[in-house]
Amino acid sequence: MTERAKTSPLLIAALAVLSGCLIDVCIKHLAEGIPVVTLTVWRFIFGGIYSLVVFFAMRRPWPSWEAWRFHTMRGAIHLMAAGGFFFALTHLGLAEATVMGFTAALMIAPIARVLLGEKFGAISVGAAVIGFAGAAVALSGDAHAGPTDGNRTLGIISVLVSAVAYATSVVLLRMRAQKEDTLTIVMLANVLPALIGLPLLFTVDPVPALTQIPVFAALGFFGLSVWWLMTIAYGRAPAQRIAPLEYTGLIWSALFGWLLFGEVPGWRLYIGAAIIIGACMMVAFESHFATRRAARQAISNLIE
Repeated sequence: MTERAKTSPLLIAALAVLSGCLIDVCIKHLAEGIPVVTLTVWRFIFGGIYSLVVFFAMRRPWPSWEAWRFHTMRGAIHLMAAGGFFFALTHLGLAEATVMGFTAALMIAPIARVLLGEKFGAISVGAAVIGFAGAAVALSGDAHAGPTDGNRTLGIISVLVSAVAYATSVVLLRMRAQKEDTLTIVMLANVLPALIGLPLLFTVDPVPALTQIPVFAALGFFGLSVWWLMTIAYGRAPAQRIAPLEYTGLIWSALFGWLLFGEVPGWRLYIGAAIIIGACMMVAFESHFATRRAARQAISNLIE
């Protein structure tokens, strides 16, 4: 195997992380004049359109009624996770929201214990304590690194609710990973939140301006790219090599926050981030990345 072949999954994963950060940049830019509800639902509308095109192009079998029912519940949770994080971006800096979002990995084990009856060891418990201590350190830093008119407390609550919802969505995915291929799951994860969110659009201004449509289209594209690129990366390299790259999102968030929004987080944010990332890695290595491995069959189905 050539050196290029060895490094390509890492580059693919890095592009996936960058795509995720570009979603946050677009949301933060648009949120100055558009309600978060509109941002969230239209992001899934375009993501749903793109994923349906790919789904039909690859001639995947139509999901069963059981799958639609299950993923409707997961779609509602996924919509909550995205909406909560997007709302947090209107009150926090990019880097701060990203760091707090890392805590989702620490919530997967206890949620899996409740929903699936899975046991978790002392390492997971200790990592959770350490990780949330790191979050406290991160939040003790400069409170002026985000929007000047933002409510920091509201933003922190929102991003933590989003993290719980995201972790729940991941645990629910483990229940279906062997029953649907990844492309089907991606399609349902975009189409169903869009359908669930449509009624919410009529509580606000439902139709964005024509000049904003290209940005919404980009949002949908980046959203699909995150899933597509990550599934390819995890299908070509061991999870232990790929997973740490997800934390490079902090680098992109700090860079974009500084260049585009004038945000300069204090040093405590980065100390807290290092603690949280270390705690997440402890959990990941204890469980041998069980969540990703549970979905390996679906990943291989997508890229074959």
